[in-house]
Amino acid sequence: MNCADIYFDHNATTALDAAVLEMMLPFMTQQHGNPTSRHSFGRHARSAIESAREQVANAVNAHPSQVIFTSGGTEANNLAITGIASCYGISQIITSAIEHPCVHRPALAMKQRGWKHALLGVDVSGMVRTDQLSTLLNTETSIVSVMLANNETGVMQPVAELAEIARRHGTTLHTDAVQALGKIRVDFAELNVHAMTLSSHKINGPQGAGALILDKRIDIQPIIHGGGQERGLRSGTENVAAIVGFGAACELIQTRLPQHDGHIRPLREHLENGLNKLGAKIFGAGAERLPNTSFFAFNEIDGETLVMALDRKGFAVASGSACSSDSSEPSSVLLAMGVGPDLAKGAIRVSLGMQNSREQVDAFLAALEQELTRLRQMTAIAV
Repeated sequence: MNCADIYFDHNATTALDAAVLEMMLPFMTQQHGNPTSRHSFGRHARSAIESAREQVANAVNAHPSQVIFTSGGTEANNLAITGIASCYGISQIITSAIEHPCVHRPALAMKQRGWKHALLGVDVSGMVRTDQLSTLLNTETSIVSVMLANNETGVMQPVAELAEIARRHGTTLHTDAVQALGKIRVDFAELNVHAMTLSSHKINGPQGAGALILDKRIDIQPIIHGGGQERGLRSGTENVAAIVGFGAACELIQTRLPQHDGHIRPLREHLENGLNKLGAKIFGAGAERLPNTSFFAFNEIDGETLVMALDRKGFAVASGSACSSDSSEPSSVLLAMGVGPDLAKGAIRVSLGMQNSREQVDAFLAALEQELTRLRQMTAIAV
């Protein structure tokens, strides 16, 4: 088979679904009204946004009034951390040790303003240490943020349990559900969290759209000021086409989720059977993970080198989070799990999608075996 351009990086971004694009196109060409305008063009745009708000809310069992549209997951996470903390006097922010940089760095920014920042650790499988949270909450804390599923390992976190602990201490809990949406069932009400971040481009929607889902009883301050859009929490003229696409993508995932799991999970199992035969260390293998994600490494093999070698053979894989790919440092997620720096630097992530097939996985495993042999031979010659 021709293995050129096989995409195994769906945790980084996904292709825009044709049905989603069809819904967006009128708002990119003909229906170009500003949603705040009173004329028919503006009213039509406003109606489209409110319809999308319902679609996003339905996808996570929330009420439309709880959906605040943003430019993406990064902005929504910043709004959650900074916006909620800003309603309190200086206290403590707790984030897990495996959070995405767009959660970790706003917390560090608050630390520069006098706040305390505590890290909730993880075990060797990548699961957060729930037993640590009550201890950390003995210090006055304004917000706890723990992702629903990790973007690198795919390990799913006990967010509902953490939310119950946080509520007992009178503390707000936020979860970044960006990687979970579309891959597993996500229910805002069942998780019992106060705030949840979502992103469009991870579910075959357009880039440039995201949302923060909020408990109506939560106090939060905007981080972008202006015309007062999105209930005053996110000013700026709405990106109508992207929001419409986000809503359409959310509607699609509700019907496709069973089909997604039935197709993807066996593919991942087949992939990891092959990886085990090649001697891979699969991170988080003992924990419940997203069905599409495999994060692994081989002893004495550099991850970036292997990623580039596989790219030359036509396979798009990642060495970790796409948002941190400019860094040559080992994965902070793996370091938090107790993985040694040398092995962590060799980590490769494969994240599967619906268009991937067993034949593509077989081709990947064959190419991977060839490259491992070549790289090991080069290392032996150098020594």
